[in-house]
This record gives sequence, C-alpha cells and structure tokens, in this order.
Amino acid sequence: MSGQYYFPEMLPGGVALFDYDNDGDLDVYFAQGRMLPEDRPVGDAIIPPPKETLPLKGRLFRNDLQAAGGPSTLHFTDVTAASGIEAAGYGMGVAAGDVDNDGCVDLYLTNLGRNQLFHNNCDGTFSDVSAKSGANDPGWSVSASFVDYDRDGWLDLYVGHYVEWDVKTDKPCTGLTGRRDYCTPKVYVPQPDRLYHNRGNGTFEDVTAKALSGGRWGPALGVVAADFDRDGWMDIYVANDGAENLLWMNQHNGTFKNQALLAGAALTGDGKAEASMGVDAGDFDNDGDDDLYMTELPSEGNNLYVNNGAGIFEDSSARSGLGPLSLGHSGFGTAWFDYDNDGWLDLLTVNGAIEAIKGRSPDARFPYDERKLLFHNLRDGRFEDVTSRAGSVFAASEVSRGAAFGDIDNDGDVDVVISNIHSPARLLINQAATGRHWLGLRLVGAGGHGRDMLGARVEVVGADGVTLHRRAHTDGSYASASDPRILVGLGAAGGAARIRITWPDGSTEERADVAVDRWMTFRQGGEPR
Repeated sequence: MSGQYYFPEMLPGGVALFDYDNDGDLDVYFAQGRMLPEDRPVGDAIIPPPKETLPLKGRLFRNDLQAAGGPSTLHFTDVTAASGIEAAGYGMGVAAGDVDNDGCVDLYLTNLGRNQLFHNNCDGTFSDVSAKSGANDPGWSVSASFVDYDRDGWLDLYVGHYVEWDVKTDKPCTGLTGRRDYCTPKVYVPQPDRLYHNRGNGTFEDVTAKALSGGRWGPALGVVAADFDRDGWMDIYVANDGAENLLWMNQHNGTFKNQALLAGAALTGDGKAEASMGVDAGDFDNDGDDDLYMTELPSEGNNLYVNNGAGIFEDSSARSGLGPLSLGHSGFGTAWFDYDNDGWLDLLTVNGAIEAIKGRSPDARFPYDERKLLFHNLRDGRFEDVTSRAGSVFAASEVSRGAAFGDIDNDGDVDVVISNIHSPARLLINQAATGRHWLGLRLVGAGGHGRDMLGARVEVVGADGVTLHRRAHTDGSYASASDPRILVGLGAAGGAARIRITWPDGSTEERADVAVDRWMTFRQGGEPR
C-alpha cells in the first residue's frame, strides 16, 4: 500500500494450484503486485514500504511432495527463475489450462495492463507467447476462465474486465469512517469483457463482438463456467462488482445470450445489484445441477442462487442462512468443496475489507483485516457457521483475496492456498475428513498427451446407492485457479463405486467396480490407471 489509496491496491491477487511438471502433485503460483506508481517517492504511507528480499513479480513454487512409509511431507521450492516466467507486471490473477493439448498446463496471467500467456514447454520451463497468441488482453482484468465453449476440443478463454483506471486520473474518495479511503467501482467506467476463441494453432481470435451480445458490461471480478441448463454445452457466469451479474447461455452456434435477468441470476431476490466478487458453481443439494454462490460486502451478505435444473435460479441467501451468517465480512475467494468428505458440498470464503473498518483506531496500521468463514452443509438447504471449530488457523485476521482449492498432499481431501495483501500466504491442510471414504478422479483427453478435460462431468454412485454429481474445472473463486481433478467424498460408503463420465463433446462412458480411497486417471476412450 502506497498511502495514496490508489484504487487497484485493494484487489490483488490470485493464486493457482496446478501440476506444471506432471509429477502428480500440485504446484503453486502466486500473482504479485507492486507499489503504485513505480516512480513515486516514499511519502506518508499508512504502512512503511516493505523491505523486499525478492523481486516483485509472480512466483512459482514446485511441490516436492514425498511419501515414504508414513505421512506425506510437504516442501516447496521457489523455481521462478528456472521456470522462465517473467511476470513483472501489476499482477491481479491467474487462470490455468492446456491451450495446445500437449498435456502440459499453461498459465494465463491477468494484470493491470496487458495480460500474459506463458506456454508450458513440458520440461519445467515456460515461454512467453502473449503477443504471438493474440491473448495479450489490454486494460484491467482480474478473473479469467478456460472453457471449451464450442466443443471443438480446444480450450477457449473468457476474460472478465474491471474498470477504466489510470494513476493520472485516480479520484479521491472517502470511506465509512469519513476519512480518505479506497473508491468503489461506481466512480469509474466499466470495461467490456473479452471472449477469445482458440484456433488450435497456438493463437486466439477475439470473438467478443459476434459471440456476446445483449450484455450490459459491469466491473467483472469473478468468472465461472458450467452447464447450467444441462444441455451439454458450457455456459458462463460473471460476477460484477456493484452491477447486474451476467449469465451467458450457450446457443450451440458459437454465440451466447445474456439471460441473467430472466433466469433470476442478475440481481438479488429483492432486485438489488450487489458487489459480487468471488463466485463458484456446484451441486450443493445433490440434485444434479450446478448452483451459484457469490461473496459480497459486509452490509449485503453473501448470495446463494439455487438452480431448478433448467438454468433458472431462486435467491436462497436468507433461507440457507448464508446471507445472514456472512454479514460483516467482505468476501473474495471462495469455493464449493466437501471439506469433511460426507458427500455434501460445503463452503469456505476468505475475507478482507475494502474500506477501513469502523471502530478501528485512525492510527491503525492496517484496518482492513477480517477472519475467514467456513460453512457446513446441513443437507436440508441450510448451512451452519463452523469457523470456530475449524482450527486455530481460522483465528487469523488478514486481508485475504485469492483462494485455490485442491488436494495438495494427495491424501484424499481438499486443502486450500490463500493469498493475502501485505502478509504471508496461507496453506491450510485439511484434517477434517479423516476416516471417511473418497474417490479422486483425473479426467484427461484421448491420445498420448491428453489434457485435463475441463467441463467434463461425472456421476458417482457409492456403495450406499447415493448419486453425486461433480465437474472438472479450475475457474471460479476470485482471480485464482484450482485443482482440475475431481475429489468426491463418500462418507461411510467404503465399497466399490460406479461412475458415469460425460465428456465435453457429449460422449459418455461408464465404469463399474471402481475402487475407492485412491486417485485414478480416466482417459477418454481408454483404460483407467
């Protein structure tokens, strides 16, 4: 923080969990920012500028997971220099996906300024192909999503844009305390989002004008793709900050229609546009369709939109308890995940204020920190706040932003990596699922270098006969990318499972007698391993 309340300072930054070296464990990438502007002399900053020991650029950490006759030992090595990733821009977020189907995950970095695409060379290094790819999106973007929207076998790219901003035109604002503080997006003009079609030759075409029509652009902070109406084609939901949210429904011909208002997903049940920031889609009620959850500002409470199976939503924020339970918090990174492996999706939100918190001393060095929230699914449409029972790590009050979810130690439960502003990152290792059964699935495409098939869906029938629906994705949360693998909690059902996979091209495969309590890879049209 510079002490000048430059608007972008409160939004970074995202984190990614992805296996860049294909060794079977999740590595970590952190987006990084820097003090604005670069040539500003140090003045009356709220917090003295940190004494940097590392260059202010995005950083890649290799997971050196080792399991030798006992509990896994976690250790990470900073491999940024050796990787060739030179991300010295004002970093916001990160998206992960294999854009050229070579079996190695590439990275797309969103920035205040031109975005960057780093191609994974499959040898532990990356090459900057930003300009060559045509995806070096200008402006200010935060979240992005890799999604094969036209089912041609290549990952396309949706980039959510925020607002028009420049340090020279930064506007002074005051917060709830009446003193100088960070602005809201309403004082700036929103930027249009972008949709890029993957040509299959390492380049992308901007198809925004012909593919996206009828949308009222807002300050986009969260993006998630899912098949909301279960027609076999991926749709895209955009969480806008203080403006109507967008629901781009796939028309099966390379175009989309924004149907958020008609679908009940643009505004709250009482017709308000709220400050949606983080977002995720998941089947929390086990009825076979993806529901939506969004994080909001302290006075608004977070929102739950329940899908009726046809892409029509009902605001259940109050009835579920999630709205009231989240009041007083500014939510950012979030995800549906089954933290206790009981077969029902729960929620974690990481929080951090954007305006100085009332009641804090005017001399407070950093009056924006808030605690995280963990919500347990009660299986009847309601949730309970179990934060106080989740461990001492949840007592830490920080300014959290990005959150990425995945099984980082490969022990059969979902862990979380959290990025914070002006404080260390957090790695939360899950210890809540002990004794319950699970099934881990990696779904990859056909051929020797199959990529993770983002958008693939799986139905898992456990030994107890209960059917669970999950999908492979890395997007959602806030400015972050999560584990592309699917981890399904099975509770007490320890016998073999049956699975049915629906691949992104619409084809299906079924497997019986699938062993549980292990990770397995299923290749489209091939044998599991």
